[in-house]
Amino acid sequence: MKNWEKSLQANYGTPKIELVSGKGAKVVDCKGNIYLDFLAGIATNVLGHAHPAVVKAVSKQIATLGHVSNFYAHPNVLELSAKLISMTGDKSARVFFCNSGAEANEAALKLSRKTGRTRIVATKDSFHGRTMGALSLTGQPGKRDPFKPLIKDVTHVPYGDMGAMLKKVGKKTAMVIVEPIMGEAGVIVPPHGYLQALRELCDETGALLVFDCVQTGMGRTGDWFGYEYSGIKPDVITLAKGLGGGLPLGAMIALGDAATLFQPGDHGSTFGGNPVATAAGLAVIDTIEKKSLLARVNQIGVELMADLALIEGVHSVRGAGLLIGIEFSSPIAKQVAAICEAKGVLVNGNSETVIRIAPPLIVTDAEISKFLKIFTESVHEVKE
Repeated sequence: MKNWEKSLQANYGTPKIELVSGKGAKVVDCKGNIYLDFLAGIATNVLGHAHPAVVKAVSKQIATLGHVSNFYAHPNVLELSAKLISMTGDKSARVFFCNSGAEANEAALKLSRKTGRTRIVATKDSFHGRTMGALSLTGQPGKRDPFKPLIKDVTHVPYGDMGAMLKKVGKKTAMVIVEPIMGEAGVIVPPHGYLQALRELCDETGALLVFDCVQTGMGRTGDWFGYEYSGIKPDVITLAKGLGGGLPLGAMIALGDAATLFQPGDHGSTFGGNPVATAAGLAVIDTIEKKSLLARVNQIGVELMADLALIEGVHSVRGAGLLIGIEFSSPIAKQVAAICEAKGVLVNGNSETVIRIAPPLIVTDAEISKFLKIFTESVHEVKE
C-alpha cells in the first residue's frame, strides 16, 4: 500500500487491507471483498458498524451543537455522566471524560498523586496505553524499553499472583492498577478471589484500587464494566473503547473518597465529553439496555467458547462474554489469523499461540456459525 507509506509514519507498519465501509458485523475493503469483523476495532465497535442508533444520535447532534469546550455544560455530558454513575451502583461516583483509554489511565495516574503518595503497582504483560504515563503502567518491556526513562516508582508484578502483590503494596503505595481480564496479554482471566483480595489489600494500605476496564467495559464481558463478577467495587474505573461505539470517548470514574481528589484546575481535556461523542455514548448505552444485549452476550459467549474448545488443535479457550482468547497447542496463531483473513474473517493473532476475538455485541447466530466454520477450516489447514 504505497500511498500509506508515502504519507504516514511507520509506527503501525503498512496495513494489508484498506476498509471503506461497514454495516453491523461486516466490513468491505477497497476491492469489494466482504469480511466478518470479529475484532470490532479492538473491542470498540460494540454495536458494529453504522448502527442506526449511533448514526441518528451523532448526525442530530453535529447539526445542533458540535463543540463547546469545558467552559460550558451541555445536556449530553450531564446525562451520560449520570448514566455512568448509575451503572456503577454508587451515587458517590464522579466522572471525568476524555478521548481514549490511555487518557483515562493518565487521569487515574494523576488522581493517585493527589493522595500524596507516588508509588504504583501494576502487573506484568498488562496494557494501559502508549502515552508516557500510561506506558509507565504498561507491563510489556517491548513497548516500554525504547522510551525509557519512564515515570519512576512503578513496580510490575505477575498478574494473578497475590503473594507478589502483598510484598510490593504498602502504606506508601498510591494505587494498584489491574485489568479485570487482561486483553492485550491474550485474554487472561485472574484466579478466583484475586480481585477481592486486592480490594482487601488496598483497604488495609490506603492505596487506590484502579480497574482498567477499557477493553472489558461496555457490555463486552456480559457486564457493564467487567469486574462485577468479583462482587467488589474499585476506587477508580477507567473506560473507553466501546463507550463511544466507534467515536473517541473515554472516562475516568472515581468512587467514594477518590471522587473528591481532583479540584478545579487539576486536570482537563479540550475534547473530553464533547456533545457529539457523548451523544454516541448515550445511544450505545440506550441500545444495550433496550435490546437486552448484556444477557445475550452472556449466553452466546458461553456457547461460542464451548464450540471453540471442541476444535482439534485448540488447547484452551478463556475469557468472558464476547472477549475471548483461543490458545493453540502449537505456535500457529498468526498463520490461522492470516488464513481467516483470506477466507473473509478478521481476528487478532495476539501472540504465536493465542488468537483474540471481540465481535460486536449485535453479532447474529448466523454470523457466529459462519465464523466457527471458517475458523475451524483455517485451523485444520494449518495443521495439515
